[in-house]
Amino acid sequence: MAMNRMGRRSVLRGSLGLAASGSLSMPHIARAAATTATVWQTQGFVPAEDEAIRKVVADYQKASGNKLELTITPFLALMQKTVSALTTGDVPDVVSMDAPDTLLSQNAWDDKLLDVSDVVETQKSVLSPSALLYSYVYNNATKKRAYYFVPYKMSAIPFHVWGSLVEKAGYKLSDAPKTWDAFWDFFKPMQAKLRAKGMRRVYSLGLQLTTVGPNDGNGVFYGFLIANGGKDIVTPDGKLHTNDPAVRQAAIKSVAYMTQAVKDGYVPPEVLSWSDADDNNAYHEKLIVMDFDGTISTELALYHDKQLYLHEMVTLGLPLGNDGKPIPAQVGAGGGFIPKGAKNVPVAKDFLKYILQPKVQSEYLKNGLGRWVTTVPSVVKDDPWWLDPSDPHRAPYVRETLLGPTIPVYNAYNPAWGRVSAEQLWGQAFAAVVKDGATPEAALDKAFKRAEAIFAQYPISVS
Repeated sequence: MAMNRMGRRSVLRGSLGLAASGSLSMPHIARAAATTATVWQTQGFVPAEDEAIRKVVADYQKASGNKLELTITPFLALMQKTVSALTTGDVPDVVSMDAPDTLLSQNAWDDKLLDVSDVVETQKSVLSPSALLYSYVYNNATKKRAYYFVPYKMSAIPFHVWGSLVEKAGYKLSDAPKTWDAFWDFFKPMQAKLRAKGMRRVYSLGLQLTTVGPNDGNGVFYGFLIANGGKDIVTPDGKLHTNDPAVRQAAIKSVAYMTQAVKDGYVPPEVLSWSDADDNNAYHEKLIVMDFDGTISTELALYHDKQLYLHEMVTLGLPLGNDGKPIPAQVGAGGGFIPKGAKNVPVAKDFLKYILQPKVQSEYLKNGLGRWVTTVPSVVKDDPWWLDPSDPHRAPYVRETLLGPTIPVYNAYNPAWGRVSAEQLWGQAFAAVVKDGATPEAALDKAFKRAEAIFAQYPISVS
């Protein structure tokens, strides 16, 4: 949810072979004098993703006659490299990045990105509304929004559950309640049952209450906030609504529930200092029964172990909110942007138009094992691979990300949200309650006051 919301996990750099699913169907592209464009690409969490983007590039080169110089770089290193390039002006033609959230909204605000509305328009009618909202960001120089991002993949935050541990504790996952708090509560008594059977280090919940992040703790808090009725803490006009009583009450309830779970011993006590990888590692070691974390990278890390992947782990979408009503999944997007100063804009745009095509992006993401979901809802309805019931993880994740109600990460509405997340305001609130004995109300009021000061620096004109 970069939203960046999605944590980068070294645990996923294991050996995982490419699962190719056929060649891409390539539309005719008029050939002209061959020209070269540079493309910087985020390294995948699984090797299949890197092979998949190489295939897209090779297919595009064959179809167009153009040449792409592709460089694949780990996420954090690519973020640093891109920030440096945007600062110096020595930029590539395309940056293809997973969930660039703050990087995208901040540099669009600073007028450092090229308007790519003409690229998005080629497929706009079939794209997910949330993917479009994610890409439609504000430029403080022009005082208006435009498409500065071409979204060809999406992700959400599902639940990851050890179904085998639920059964070992004497429960059935099918009995899990349908509303948010009750769903989390369902797992709590399993801790004592499993410890009585020899799993003395196991905890029920993988709640990320981290103060160091950078991303997962924020994403978990936003899930609780939305489930408690606080969805409109930031609205599409870029305004912050911490003065809304419903938003404040939702935030207080969220902090109260999450911190009480720590105090009651259902969460590993070291969560306040967890990195984004630590909940994954704890899950893989069966130290937690369930986790709430972005994409299905948690499961794909064990893709090679068919017993675990197919029979022991379960992926679940969102329950209902605490009011019994459906809640939207907060989604991030991956895709490409063109920095101002790019040397070969025509080829850059041509490539982005190519990969945005529904069939091309779908085959690309299928070759990457579906860790990211296509941005075209009709594709998953027409191609049975996306909702194949033989895979226990992909279909629930796809339904949450693309077919259910969604909203984009709040960075799309205002880059101020990126600073709010980066400063770990919610993690600081958790720590104030757990370590310092503050009330959830006092901790939240302090966080809200700081958020308001940050948003004051990012006024958005509404025409």
